Amino acid sequence: MNMENCKNYAIKCFKDEAKAILDMIPLLDDNFDKAIELIYNCKGRFVITGVGKSGHIGEKIAATLASTGTPSFFVNPLDAYHGDLGMFKSEDVVLAISNSGYTDELLRFIPLLIDRKIPIIGMSGNPESLLAQYSTCHLNIHVEREACPLNLAPTSSTTATLAMGDAIACALMEVRHFKASDFALYHPGGSLGKKLLSKVKDYMVSTNLPIVSLDTKVSDTIIEISKTKQGIAVALNDGKIAGVVTDGDVRRAMQNKKDVFFDLTVEEIMSKHPKVVNQNAKLSEAEAIMRKYNIHSLVVVDDNDNLAGIIDSFSCIL
Repeated sequence: MNMENCKNYAIKCFKDEAKAILDMIPLLDDNFDKAIELIYNCKGRFVITGVGKSGHIGEKIAATLASTGTPSFFVNPLDAYHGDLGMFKSEDVVLAISNSGYTDELLRFIPLLIDRKIPIIGMSGNPESLLAQYSTCHLNIHVEREACPLNLAPTSSTTATLAMGDAIACALMEVRHFKASDFALYHPGGSLGKKLLSKVKDYMVSTNLPIVSLDTKVSDTIIEISKTKQGIAVALNDGKIAGVVTDGDVRRAMQNKKDVFFDLTVEEIMSKHPKVVNQNAKLSEAEAIMRKYNIHSLVVVDDNDNLAGIIDSFSCIL
């Protein structure tokens, strides 16, 4: 067994599948625009169907579309023969996937859709196939060869199919002007929902805050910072935020003014004009600010710019 070239095998696979995707660009034509128009104007549901590997990819495409504003679900043609055909309405649009365009189980299903006057978007690697001929419009996903060393296992072809599905989803998102706030409505759980729907005030620390005054000595400031996990102390002057003292500020003062370090006050070492975020802002906004300025904690203010709390980068992660 030759294990030395495994990485090279992987690289070749990546290159073959990437080429398969890029080779589809010249194949795009007016059929893609027509497909997007059919889906966008659909009054019912967008139903994806396919058998075998095409079916597995179809399920993923349906999931992506459903989460990005296009009501979609997957139906196996075999199940349609045994009652699931009742799920279809004339207002629906169907995406039928078959790499060869001649999958028997799928082709026997197509006339049942045509009888119901349901528009069919065919997706195959053969624009002359029966599936293409039966379809209202056809999306060409032809690949020269599979990444599989034997040119047998669906590899490049399934990647191309998935990429075309993603292209449909992305195009529809652009046409619908789909926003992050819309995306959050379909992902209320998990980290996506947390970041896009939750507000800063839901996760900030608002009690026992590390607060110092301008004349607080460095030694006392270090103790105050150490009381919490935020690595920061907020300097107030007459109740208003004057600056912050971070771990970095303390280290720099120790390095540059080590002879008088313990005589220094907060006013002499603090960072003025700290970055702040409103307590009613989305959690994702706080995360974006911290990433942009490469900081780990952020001062939270209320609508009057008074100190409301502190939020750190760990609070933005599930």
